[in-house]
Amino acid sequence: MPNTENAKKRLRQSLVRRASNRAKKSELKTRIRRVLDAVKAGDQAATETEFRLTVKKLDKAAAAHVIHHNRAARLKSRLSHRLKAAKVKVT
Repeated sequence: MPNTENAKKRLRQSLVRRASNRAKKSELKTRIRRVLDAVKAGDQAATETEFRLTVKKLDKAAAAHVIHHNRAARLKSRLSHRLKAAKVKVT
């Protein structure tokens, strides 16, 4: 347990930030899953829409240091690769 006032405040802040970061990471996982499900279903319009929203969320999470910016870039790259492969497969 923290003894000083400063340590107590840091504990409170870290608990709030942890909850926020966990929620943001969970949202990212859900978004990525939605893109992959849309690709699997073959729904081109839904895939494009979900991909754009997911990229936006990934960029925001990286900017807020919830995830590392290289991880965000890697995830965007992998999703876009699947998106392009699905487009080629459809046409």
